[in-house]
Amino acid sequence: MSTFFLVILGLIIVVIVWGIAVYNKLVKLRTGKDEAWSGIEVQLKRRADLIPNLMETVKGYMAHEKDVLKAVTESRSRAGSAATSADRMKAEAALSLGLGRLLAVAESYPDLKANENFLELQKQLESIEDQLQMSRRYYNGTVRNLNTAIQVFPNSIIASRYHFTEADFFEIEDPKDRELPQVKF
Repeated sequence: MSTFFLVILGLIIVVIVWGIAVYNKLVKLRTGKDEAWSGIEVQLKRRADLIPNLMETVKGYMAHEKDVLKAVTESRSRAGSAATSADRMKAEAALSLGLGRLLAVAESYPDLKANENFLELQKQLESIEDQLQMSRRYYNGTVRNLNTAIQVFPNSIIASRYHFTEADFFEIEDPKDRELPQVKF
């Protein structure tokens, strides 16, 4: 065997090992992104399960605020039936805005603000929203890492060959949704 043949064989082996390493890294990053999205979905499910209890508690006190209650119910339904993660992100942003309006309207009802059940539900909702915020940040970090790995050269060669696609960040599209509702009880 000639030295030239051994050098070529060595280069081929290096390229194959490099390709396998990049592919495995991209798979790990994609799996991390999927796991982070799953964490968001767990928190969204907890919030969706809490909403009917919160609304039932509020409903008796604010019967004439049916439009707010209806908007939250419809937003919850859209969020539950969203087909894609992008649709789910939009629906959940609308639901967050509706919940903020619901809690702001509830401020007008002193008896409701003193209701133990309502206060407990509000505390649970605040906890879930905090956990959602952390989950969204973690998800966006995993998306950043995946997207960066897909875009950099020479990883982009392996990424395009094996159909790795960039993921969407969890972003708030409506500037009003970026504002935190001011709720004081």
